[in-house]
Amino acid sequence: MKMLFALLVPSGLVYLAAIGFLRPHGLPPWMQAPIGALPYIVLIFGLVFGWYLASGRVILSLLVLALADRALAWCPPSDADPASTGQILYAAGSLLVPLNLLALSLVKEEALPTWRGIVRLLMVLGQPFAILWLALPDHEHLAQALQYPLIPVSTLEWSTLAQPALLAFFGAALLLGIRFILNPSPLNAGALWALMASFTAFHGLRYGWTPTNFLSTAGFILFIALLQACHQNAYRDSLTGLPSKAAYEQAVSNLKGRYVLAIVAIDQLKQYGSQHGKPVSEQLLCLLAPKIQAAACQGQVYRLAGEEFTLLFLRKGATEVLVTLEAIRKSVEQCTVYGRGGRVWEDSRSRPAGFGQADLTLTVSIGLAESQPDQPLLNLVRKAAYRALYQAKGEGGNLVRRGNVKTETDRSMPATMGRIVAYNEFDS
Repeated sequence: MKMLFALLVPSGLVYLAAIGFLRPHGLPPWMQAPIGALPYIVLIFGLVFGWYLASGRVILSLLVLALADRALAWCPPSDADPASTGQILYAAGSLLVPLNLLALSLVKEEALPTWRGIVRLLMVLGQPFAILWLALPDHEHLAQALQYPLIPVSTLEWSTLAQPALLAFFGAALLLGIRFILNPSPLNAGALWALMASFTAFHGLRYGWTPTNFLSTAGFILFIALLQACHQNAYRDSLTGLPSKAAYEQAVSNLKGRYVLAIVAIDQLKQYGSQHGKPVSEQLLCLLAPKIQAAACQGQVYRLAGEEFTLLFLRKGATEVLVTLEAIRKSVEQCTVYGRGGRVWEDSRSRPAGFGQADLTLTVSIGLAESQPDQPLLNLVRKAAYRALYQAKGEGGNLVRRGNVKTETDRSMPATMGRIVAYNEFDS
């Protein structure tokens, strides 16, 4: 369900809205003029934000879509002759767009003013000249290869796209789909839906649909996927996917009233990191993060740094939260983990043959503290939670301990204890 949500929101919803409203007669006449400005708005905002966020991938993808749109607008495939300029541009564009979108989604992100970015820009800008060269009468035999039938034509009469273009679209969709399953990030979802919108732009020509509408939809999808990815990078921990320090600081910026703060630390993480290396520690954090998040119920789980998880329970008391924290401790204690060669597995059925018994024991120590009505300051509550955490670790770990904020707050000398006197008063 979580992966399906990541696939559909927001990129998939944008594509479905385009299918519903950007078809002929999908919107009332008074909306046609604003929709006509959509391609320019998408292009300008996409280029500006792509440059500002150092995303050469988005800039080049928008450039590919804009070039394809201009080619279809200037030379539409109205002539049935395969050797006509319109048909050649249509066949070449429908082949190159999916290949470009796939290639740009697979390469490492680079800012455009780098030597790699410049090389990619030159490759994109060189494609229109190559297509125009193919459209020359002397190169008709080469251009026909773009429309060469790979299987019997009768099986593909549902689309006007040439078979090489269909193969490019389906192959790119398959690879991008696999990439999304392996890494369900906003950019991967956006690339897949942008590919779908591009296919709709070329395929919809047979129904009289305006390709500009759907190519601009593809660009808009890439734009919002970039913004979503930037937001996720800022507010999500890149290792575990949990809310990060920025999200935590935003949540506690106006913290008031009753709340409980808990610190969860993996007891054996440093030991396993020293014995098996940092990758094992990172895999264990990734393994336990969803378990802690699932058991936290109404608590919000953050990873600020290191081996610890920070839990925040708003409008809750320590007595209520103790039950939840005990559930977290037990869920980790019951977790059976296997490790070998720098890799870890939880399920014994998924471990390679030749493994012995479970060799990675995991437990957590938890310290918590509750805010006081007269002292709700986060700094004092956090100190009390850490003192309780150190107490749990000092007692052997795999424990939940509660800290007392009052022992942290009032270290000033009471007024009845005396007054400050000058040194010479002692001589009198």
